Amino acid sequence: MLATATPLLRRFWYPVMPVGHLSEGPKPFRLLGQDLVIWLDGEGKPAAMDDRCCHRTAKLSKGFYTSGRLACGYHGWEFAADGRVMRVPQRPVDRQGATNMRVPAYQAEIRYGHVWVALEDPIYPLPDFEEEGLGFRRIDEFYEVWTCAGLRLMENSFDNAHFAFVHRTSFGDQGHPEPARLEIEEHEDGFMMITEVPVRNPEIQKKVLNMESDTTVRHMRGRWYAPFLRKLRIQYPNGLSHSIVTCATPIDDGTSMVVQFVFRNDTEEQAKAADVIAFDRIVTDEDRDILESTDYDVPLDQTGIEMNMPSDRPGVLMRRMLARMIAAHQPALEPAE
Repeated sequence: MLATATPLLRRFWYPVMPVGHLSEGPKPFRLLGQDLVIWLDGEGKPAAMDDRCCHRTAKLSKGFYTSGRLACGYHGWEFAADGRVMRVPQRPVDRQGATNMRVPAYQAEIRYGHVWVALEDPIYPLPDFEEEGLGFRRIDEFYEVWTCAGLRLMENSFDNAHFAFVHRTSFGDQGHPEPARLEIEEHEDGFMMITEVPVRNPEIQKKVLNMESDTTVRHMRGRWYAPFLRKLRIQYPNGLSHSIVTCATPIDDGTSMVVQFVFRNDTEEQAKAADVIAFDRIVTDEDRDILESTDYDVPLDQTGIEMNMPSDRPGVLMRRMLARMIAAHQPALEPAE
């Protein structure tokens, strides 16, 4: 499955940028191969439009804010959040006002400290993470480009068999490579995976878990939201809850913007955010190193292409569910004449 060749992927929400990045001006972002400008209007609401001025095609991301609008940096044409040209400075004062000229605009929302964009009417709403309203603190961790497909990252996030090998220098136990058993509850927009995984507890993790034992058990509830979003809630024996939200926003076929933040039910005094990020950085770098070596064209029909083992069940289910969604929602190609 190539992201830019799968029209259905335009009908999902993706986090494209932390809101704080937009405080001083518009920023560019490529989503599914399409160049966008992301900006905030005068009320602090997000906007997403094609990154091309309809006058002489200058990139609007090189523009600036003025009176709650986005002004093109070339000739100063001013745009509203819906893409309409609201002012052309070169016109006489008595001819100023909204025009019929515009650039394409897209749905944009702010949630969890990030701007989310959908290029077409989304099939499913933005997910509601229960931790947001339960007094958990949110720690923003990563916003970086990976050279891998979003589906590869999602499969890896639900793969109990890779811990002992990919994470052998952090928490994995090579002496016990057998993947933990799991249960799966299917949902319309994805699934929930429930599992318990015994892991090593290295010194850096002891610090952020406030646990002195050399081993511990992760009670995990991993929620996959199609196509490339997961929330993994990890409960530890001492009552700590560490929920990791990871999204692989598709830039194009071969690259993804990885957005990750965590929810925790402890305090900064109990575990510094910098230490939490430092441990997750180690684990994430281990995943990244191996995932960037994989093929980004992930086959949804695996017949004779990629072999499987029983622990691949979540990934196989992802592929099957995405194939069903494409069949149900993506218009069939017109027959060639």
